[in-house]
Amino acid sequence: MNILIKQSKIIDPNSPFNGRTADILIVNGVIQSISKHITYKNAKVVSGRGLHVSPGWVDLFADFADPGYEYRETLASGAKAAAAGGFTDVCIVPNTKPALDQKSVVEYILAKAAGLPVTIHPLGAVTKNTDGKELAEIYDMRQSGAAAFTDGKNAIQSADIMVKALLYIKPFNGVLIQVPDNKDMQPHGLANEGITATRLGLQAKPAIAEELLVARDIKLAEYAVSRLHLTGITTAAALKLVTAAKQKKTAVTVSVTPAHLFFTEEDLVSYDTNLKLNPPLRTVADQKALRKGVTDGSVDCIATHHIPYDADHKVVEFEYARNGMIGLQTAYAILNTVLPEVPQERWVEVLSVNPRKILGLPAAAIVEGAPASLTVFNPGEKWQLNADAILSQSKNSAFIGKPLTGKPLGIIHKNQTNLTFQQ
Repeated sequence: MNILIKQSKIIDPNSPFNGRTADILIVNGVIQSISKHITYKNAKVVSGRGLHVSPGWVDLFADFADPGYEYRETLASGAKAAAAGGFTDVCIVPNTKPALDQKSVVEYILAKAAGLPVTIHPLGAVTKNTDGKELAEIYDMRQSGAAAFTDGKNAIQSADIMVKALLYIKPFNGVLIQVPDNKDMQPHGLANEGITATRLGLQAKPAIAEELLVARDIKLAEYAVSRLHLTGITTAAALKLVTAAKQKKTAVTVSVTPAHLFFTEEDLVSYDTNLKLNPPLRTVADQKALRKGVTDGSVDCIATHHIPYDADHKVVEFEYARNGMIGLQTAYAILNTVLPEVPQERWVEVLSVNPRKILGLPAAAIVEGAPASLTVFNPGEKWQLNADAILSQSKNSAFIGKPLTGKPLGIIHKNQTNLTFQQ
């Protein structure tokens, strides 16, 4: 397939064309030419006002529910949603059935996803069945293609298991991904502990449940001299702990979710079960700290925490609803909407450059001769997400009908594209 992208602004710190507006010619999946004006007869043309192009975006934490829960999501439907959201690469959590805790399941995922337009990176389970009790076959999964290791939605509670895993991945410079949630403290909490939870009659989940695990895991990473990524950080105090650890040269990185940058606990007055998340939505002060962290570089990257659930698990009383919402199609738009002052270079850094560094993936530079792994987007386009435009198998989004600014237009990756061409 030959594609000509006309007059797009290139955002790529690894490219000599960074910041320039140019035409990009892609022939059979390879960037053949980048120039001010290109004509090529046998190419499909992508054009329009406000076009920007960057290296393909990478999501570090998404649930594609396959195998075992395909009624919520499949690899194919998840890939379609990811491509629509501008993601060329997605890391999927191991909370499947069977769990992604052995090399045969890693190989199953890679084989089944081979022909999809998005590269899917399996995250191997740290423990068997992600139940936190016994280490899984980490090295075998690494050899079979697991990108990193995590128990996904199940935070590792045992310090002994955690430090053993950190030591185990150290020889091959692996990274362990953890959602910080100490389940010993109010394991059935529904909302952030505070006035809002009390007023709404919702069982509380204290911020210290997150902060205790952040502090512990940082100490364990220091002890093991190993690599830790904390995802879904939600409190100002937790982010402060990470910043202090970085100053001590601890190998810890951190990501936040778009949902926590957009909503706070005060939005729970609607009892919208799509806002039931883990960790929960926090205070306005916490949100301000997260936004500042994104702006000043304290936050390394964005993770969507795309967690699809069918209506049976969401259209119920708040207490009985499952935690999570989908987020691949809206991630960039949320960032661009809540922080309009942030330059596009920073969004490319947190969506593409830094996730690749954390995972050890090759940089996807926009240079002549390189494979085309690109995201095309328009920072100025105003739009709303409609339910019928959701490509995920599940529709559990709190962003339906919300005014957003900045839209992914599609991707070019693996010599495939979902872009709309000029007629």
